[in-house]
Amino acid sequence: MKKILKQVLDTTNLKKDYEKWIAKYDYQSIFQNRKSKIRNPKPEKMQDEKFMHFIENIEVLVSKVLSLFMVVVILAAIWDLAVFLIKELFDVPYGTFNTTLFKIFGLFLNILIALEILENITAYLRKHVVQVELVIVTSLIAVARKIIILDLEKVTGIDIIGLGVAVLALSISYLIIRFSNSR
Repeated sequence: MKKILKQVLDTTNLKKDYEKWIAKYDYQSIFQNRKSKIRNPKPEKMQDEKFMHFIENIEVLVSKVLSLFMVVVILAAIWDLAVFLIKELFDVPYGTFNTTLFKIFGLFLNILIALEILENITAYLRKHVVQVELVIVTSLIAVARKIIILDLEKVTGIDIIGLGVAVLALSISYLIIRFSNSR
């Protein structure tokens, strides 16, 4: 029986086929190939990563330029406020200062809004994420500024209702964001 099996194996070349199969499906070489593919990603992926890195660098550069421009705007707004205060304090007769008080508040709030926008830009530079809470706070300050400098003789009721709805929506949005961040 053994002789017959040996003859069958020799005549059918099963031994050679087995060796070819082992060589073809060598698991160690397959594992090594996978490792090399992990170490050396596909060229398309490398190009995509380089492109995304390039885009991120442009975003950072634009954010830095915007922050520098915002500093210039803030300094100009402070200068404008100082000039306006000096003119109003020394040139206007006593007792009429109250009429320009709303303009002064508006200028102060303009500076606060600019500071908030600068904070949004610097927060983006630090974390590369737009912080929604800061954006909502900036919007609330802008709407509050609009309400403070509002001339009630020139606006209609629908404008006031619109500002009220905007304040309500921004306040609710702020609360939702605040509660979701605290959890």
